[in-house]
Amino acid sequence: MITIPSSPPGLVFRAAARRFHTQLDWLDSWHSFSFASHVDRAWMGYGPLRVINDDTIAPGQGFGMHPHRDMEIITVMVEGQLHHHDSMGHHAVLHAGEVQCMSAGTGIVHSERNGGEEPCRLLQIWIEPNRVGLAPSYGQKPFPLDHGWTLLLDPEGTDGAMAIHRSVRLWRGRARPGELLTVALEGAQLGWIQMVSGSGQLNLADGSGSMSLERGDGLGVACPPTAAPIESLRASADGVDLLLFAFS
Repeated sequence: MITIPSSPPGLVFRAAARRFHTQLDWLDSWHSFSFASHVDRAWMGYGPLRVINDDTIAPGQGFGMHPHRDMEIITVMVEGQLHHHDSMGHHAVLHAGEVQCMSAGTGIVHSERNGGEEPCRLLQIWIEPNRVGLAPSYGQKPFPLDHGWTLLLDPEGTDGAMAIHRSVRLWRGRARPGELLTVALEGAQLGWIQMVSGSGQLNLADGSGSMSLERGDGLGVACPPTAAPIESLRASADGVDLLLFAFS
């Protein structure tokens, strides 16, 4: 793992350009962690976070039926639409702004296909569940995205979030140019920031300075009992759209 030079201990930076890349005639996929044939023992995940794939899928194309087991699979739709079909009998279309949360449990088979006329973009996330052998389940929900933080996932499904079998909360944060997003990780042991689009300056909590984060960058945060080493992020001229994970 790569630690940011001259920054507080506990920050692990994953530059967008250093992610693994899969390029096919129908798929452009960037992998923050080891995935499929891309394997690096230094980048097998972060805590229980195993996969963040930033996928752009061509119209009429997609992933055929394939299996999963004992994994929480989250899809955050960014652009376009995605058609889902699974062995539990679900047939659904996900649109931009929607989130799908699927517990693979004892085993599922599903497919994902872009049924629209334009490319679609999504972030697919895999998180280890708190126990194996769960019953498979499926959930899908639209989230109106305003500026500020929108809670997407919560272990208990509180505050309108979708429930997940892991002690993790996931927010999507958006800010206009120049606006400030406070990064709250109180009570968390680990955090992860994934930049969806735009850019910003992340302020360090000890006042030592800031660092730039751009589209595709990721940042792991180990949180000591006292206070997290990061404080806030100010959006640059192109605004910012990001995901924030807090694992407790």
